[in-house]
Amino acid sequence: MIFEFDMKISKKNVFCLFFLVISLVCLSAQSNEFNFSNISLVTFRSNLSFTIGEDSQTYTAERQLAPFSINKYETTYLLWYTVLKKAEKIGYVFQNPGQAGSNGKRGAVPGDDDKFQPVTMINWYDAIVWCNALSEIKGRTPCYTYNGEVLRDSGDTAACDLCICNWDADGFRLPSEAEWEYAARRTKDGFQRGDFVSGQLSREDDALLYAWTFENASSSRIVGTCGVPFDPENVSLAGSGNANGAGLFDMSGNVLEFCWDWFEDYTSDNVTGPMFGFERVSRGGSWSAYAMFVFAGDRYSYDPNECYNYMGFRFCCTAR
Repeated sequence: MIFEFDMKISKKNVFCLFFLVISLVCLSAQSNEFNFSNISLVTFRSNLSFTIGEDSQTYTAERQLAPFSINKYETTYLLWYTVLKKAEKIGYVFQNPGQAGSNGKRGAVPGDDDKFQPVTMINWYDAIVWCNALSEIKGRTPCYTYNGEVLRDSGDTAACDLCICNWDADGFRLPSEAEWEYAARRTKDGFQRGDFVSGQLSREDDALLYAWTFENASSSRIVGTCGVPFDPENVSLAGSGNANGAGLFDMSGNVLEFCWDWFEDYTSDNVTGPMFGFERVSRGGSWSAYAMFVFAGDRYSYDPNECYNYMGFRFCCTAR
């Protein structure tokens, strides 16, 4: 009887131990997922002077930036969707619900197979209003206002076009074009050339190890997997791949990224671009042949109403 009793206890203990292990594994997976889908910022506080357009444009200008932080990853569909749903409950309105990557269903609940793909099929207006929403949800001061009112409706395109950005606020926002290029070209010891893929330090480096482009991809990929050979039967882990010298993923390729600035030639006296314009700057190129130029210094311009399955964004904030 004692032996039988001991066996029962032993089985119970084994079951409890098994349950505990499974629970810890699940909690670990959830923790990794949360860490990846949440905000992971890289901060720049020193050596903030550089020449924008160097080695890539016929016009250049000197830039002196204030300290800023930028997200390590392109905005995932999971993070976009989570913030979107919370924002709608507190009065925010969006023109487009977004989708996961190049082939997702618009407005669908994120799935295990696509939640870490970049959000696409949103326009510039959606992106800045979403940044305001993220700021408010996180208890920060929204950056974008019009006539003193926080932008909450991406359908009010007139207000969005005329809005101002409070660069001193602690809220999240799109990077200025200068901030974006700085982050794309920054290395551990200085700056790379503007006519290289972000992360590529010499012409001998394989650019395709740092960027999902039209040459090595037929659609967008999970963010952070640019350096991982694509295998449709073995999806890469989120956050793997090759980052650039600053630790940022997908600054070249995957999806084209919105910037704050109106598109215009660089000038020395306008660090954040002109006050008015017709098209907004996008950077980084993409997997699509429609945005095939992926060098760190390459520029694109789009009507802020346009949205495509190869366009997304990453956010930043002024560093304190």
